[in-house]
Amino acid sequence: MATKVMMEALSPTMEEGRLAKWLKNVGDVIKTGDTLAEVETDKAIMELVARGDGILRARLAEEGATSAVGTVIGVIAAADEDISALTGAAAPASGTAPAKSTAEATGSTQARATSAGPSPSVSPVTSVVQKIDDPAGPVRSSPLARRLAAERGVAIANVHGSGPNGRVIRRDIEAAASAPAPAAVTVIATTPAPVAPPTAATVAASSAATPTAVASAAMHIDGEFKDVALTQMRKTIARRLGESIGPIPTFYLTSEIDMTRVAQLREQMVVAGEQYKVSVNDIVIKAVAIALTRHPECNAHWLGDHIRYFSAAHVGMAVATDDGLIVPVIRDAHRKGIGAIGKEARELAKKARERKLTPDEFTGGTFSVSNLGMFGIDQFTAIINPPEAAILAVGGTETKPFWENGAFVPRQRMRVTLSCDHRIIDGAIGAKFLQTFRQLLEAPMMMLF
Repeated sequence: MATKVMMEALSPTMEEGRLAKWLKNVGDVIKTGDTLAEVETDKAIMELVARGDGILRARLAEEGATSAVGTVIGVIAAADEDISALTGAAAPASGTAPAKSTAEATGSTQARATSAGPSPSVSPVTSVVQKIDDPAGPVRSSPLARRLAAERGVAIANVHGSGPNGRVIRRDIEAAASAPAPAAVTVIATTPAPVAPPTAATVAASSAATPTAVASAAMHIDGEFKDVALTQMRKTIARRLGESIGPIPTFYLTSEIDMTRVAQLREQMVVAGEQYKVSVNDIVIKAVAIALTRHPECNAHWLGDHIRYFSAAHVGMAVATDDGLIVPVIRDAHRKGIGAIGKEARELAKKARERKLTPDEFTGGTFSVSNLGMFGIDQFTAIINPPEAAILAVGGTETKPFWENGAFVPRQRMRVTLSCDHRIIDGAIGAKFLQTFRQLLEAPMMMLF
């Protein structure tokens, strides 16, 4: 019996996935548990495994295509089994690359060779007359467009250019290469005439449904800009932060902390040996975890009709990657030593940048910390990661003159800002949390007991 290869929910918050790479080809023998493909989720690159035995008969999504969870992207079946019902019923992948047809999935090239006409351009400006030939001379095109056309098998003479004076540019070739083959069209023509560049009137008339695209076409100069498709991570960041900054009533509390003793502690740990070396952020996470156990009102989730308070401090740390921000979680940070936190933090940050985090490593956080001090930022406000109640924004540590015992003395100072969900945390509660946090950092030996 045939097995559908589905786009699975490979992370708890995943709604769609981008097929990064097929690891099996059509015709390969498949066993249950074999890795079929790599899928880019909203958090990491995950493996999609086979759920049945047989032969990979069809690949219904191309590499780079985005598909909703539950979409059929392939079929595993016996060599002689009829799979036409499955391949015909598969929903097309949504994204920049279309799903392959059944003919393409089985390796046939006849579908491309016998298509009724050239692939149409998906240009912002569409001419009323399709250019079939150009008796006036060669098609105007950029060198990059000609190279891409040769690489992708696109007949450049049949591509309508959207550049200056009808010039064919890179995006025209990319659009033509990704467009599905059109239905057969009967062309009745006498001597073909050259197609003039579109005027403002024809642009407005032909693109009334897409005014933004018209403006883009009118102002575009080849090489002036490039469009980059959103990664799954960036889509999730946009959605999650949109859920936070709008509906969550947020207030902010800022405090400046004396970090002189923390700096001294770090120096002593370095002298004791490389294995004891920790960062300021490691110490901050430990202090946050202890403060959360003393102020559980800040260690909470807003769940709509109730608030959930946690006894354990699972602290998320924001990590910047090339694709965006991700928050791996250090679980039970209140029970771990600073050295253990430092080691785990380095391992999680490395996995985050390599897109190798597993779902249990980036879910379940009860509070988050975002540190931009290493970039020279002295103070900022961070956006709450729902459903958490708060997030702590940590600035850099710098030496400042501080009045003490009748004289100015140099002290290491650091500013932090607590963003609070006012539905859970009141001002006094947030202030008490920061007070405990500051006391722990100004007397770090307290964290050892």
